[in-house]
Formats: sequence, C-alpha cells, structure tokens
Amino acid sequence: MIYAEILAGGKGTRMGNTDLPKQFMMLGSKPIIIHTIEQFLINGKFNKILVCCPKNWITYMQDLLKKYDLDNGDIVVVAGGSTRNETIMNGCKYIEDNFGVGNDDIIVTHDAVRPFITQRIIDENIEASKKADATDTVIVATDTIVESIDGKVISNIPDRKTMYQGQTPQSFNIKKLVKLYNELTDEEKDILTDACKIFVIKKKKVNLVDGEVYNIKITTMHDLKMANAILMERDK
Repeated sequence: MIYAEILAGGKGTRMGNTDLPKQFMMLGSKPIIIHTIEQFLINGKFNKILVCCPKNWITYMQDLLKKYDLDNGDIVVVAGGSTRNETIMNGCKYIEDNFGVGNDDIIVTHDAVRPFITQRIIDENIEASKKADATDTVIVATDTIVESIDGKVISNIPDRKTMYQGQTPQSFNIKKLVKLYNELTDEEKDILTDACKIFVIKKKKVNLVDGEVYNIKITTMHDLKMANAILMERDK
C-alpha cells in the first residue's frame, strides 16, 4: 500500500498578521493546500491521501475539500501533532489503526505549502522508497553554506560540492519509520528537524531524489508573491 501524507499543521507565523494558517491562503484562484492535494490525486498511485492539520481546523479543511469537489473518499483529514514529526506519526497511527501496516507499505510525506510538486518527483519518491527505507528530495546548494554556532562569527564553511538543500517529499517504509522513531530518546527527539534525521541519527541510509528549484515552500508573503508569479507563468 502507498499513502500520501500532506503536512498542514503549521500556523504560518512568518506570514505576519493573517487570519488563516498559511496553507489555507489563496494562491491564484484556490487555497495553497488545494493546489498541493490535486497533484497527489492526479498521480493515481496512492491508496489513500491523509491531510494532517490542526485539530481546530479539521472542519474547515473538510469544507474546502467539498468546495473544490475533492471529497471523493480518497482523502481523509487527520489531526496533526504539536511538532512536524508528531504530525507524521499521527498519520502513521491513523493508517495502522484503520488499514493495518504491511512490511512494504510506504508513506510519502509532503509540505502542504509546496504546491509546485511535480509528478516526476512524486514518482521517483515512490520508486526510491521501494528500494530504500527512507528517501529525501533535495536540490544542489548553489550558494556557499556558512555555519555559525553562536550566530555572530563563522564556525565553518563546508565544501559546497557536498551540500544540498532539503525539500519534500520525504518518503519512508512505514514500519521502519515508526520503529526508529519509537527508539529515539527524548534528547534525540528534541534535535529533530525533519523525519529523515530519524534515520540519520540511527545511522540508516537515506536515498536522494532530485527536486526542483521551483518546488518552493511558501512561508512568507514574499514567497506567496513569488508563487503567484510561478503560477501565472506556468498557466500561460
């Protein structure tokens, strides 16, 4: 079984003074999250698509699915957690409780606010996850990466040739993901930045899939303006 999990748990504080979480803001004629969900529906390889959002926004999300004619039974709305990884685990628990989890079942996790995901990236995540327990989507870093531990002076400048910028999707064997997460100490959970780091901490291999520079994450008003420009260019 292959599942998609759209991560819509964020509140969008970097968007400034807005009434809606960023995933529900309009991009062109539709909310950002609707653009994202549509790409996973188009793919056709998923047994079920989970949308994980804040508990108090579940009804709003369900109403959006109805408004845009996406409430066809292929999508379920699940409450997210207090962190990104808790949200992912909530989705995995929903799958286990409602469908059971087989040894080869895969979950493709994706930011709700990355609406320009392509079918190639989705397909390559699925195929890579059939061969590896974890897969990350990345692009080559074009700028020099500067490390500063104290935020004041440079601690290190890594070789750019070995640096990549992480995107999503991140895709996993569900059983392996849940097992490794449950083995983490509280201290290890505190330093998690994303789910792939679970595998890195446990010294497990994470395969790479090429992303796209326009597979941007919309987190600020500037990002939203850029996304509208990408949308207009794409729709020409």
